[in-house]
Amino acid sequence: MIAKYLSKQRVYRYKGIRLQVPSQVFHPAFFFSTRLLLQYIDRLDLAKKTFLELGAGSGLIAFNAAKKGALVTATDISLTAVEFLKINQNTNNIPLQVIASDLFNDIPRQHFDIIAINPPYYKKNPETENDYAWYCGEDSSYFTLLFKNLGCYINDSSEVYMILCDGCDIELIKVIAAQYNFHFELMKTKKNIVETNYIFKIKTTGLQYA
Repeated sequence: MIAKYLSKQRVYRYKGIRLQVPSQVFHPAFFFSTRLLLQYIDRLDLAKKTFLELGAGSGLIAFNAAKKGALVTATDISLTAVEFLKINQNTNNIPLQVIASDLFNDIPRQHFDIIAINPPYYKKNPETENDYAWYCGEDSSYFTLLFKNLGCYINDSSEVYMILCDGCDIELIKVIAAQYNFHFELMKTKKNIVETNYIFKIKTTGLQYA
């Protein structure tokens, strides 16, 4: 029933934000990780903070952060997601920068105060545009590229938050992060009938910022 509902473009409303959500993009009402990360980020002091949602999808977290006064950049590898981020930006008249980018590839070098990441984490090589929302590569190459470049976009006061679930290889992701001088601090755990989600704060261990 849910799959049939999500096969068509839908409208989603949240705290005065009205989003058109195409079928190719995660619908925030049906993916627990989006709502959990949104609720956590919503408690932070966002006013005048530079904020990056990396892999924004519907952009709900990005739009909500912008409404709270953050200076927001929303990115996605999916051109469909980017198209609708721009459409929804105009519809809601919420200022934010939208960039089509595979991870950090096309994001101008800068240091963000806060970065929010709800990553793809299942081990399979993506073959279609939609696959990039789910799969991190058979060798978890998404996380290798993420942590390899993350240091160029943060400084010692930056806060980076990532949500993962017990259905992915968290220990491997931690090993990859450690190779680039990052470690995880568990901030929140939430279990539902399907899975357990974890919000981690990604911290540095002796990293030289670029």
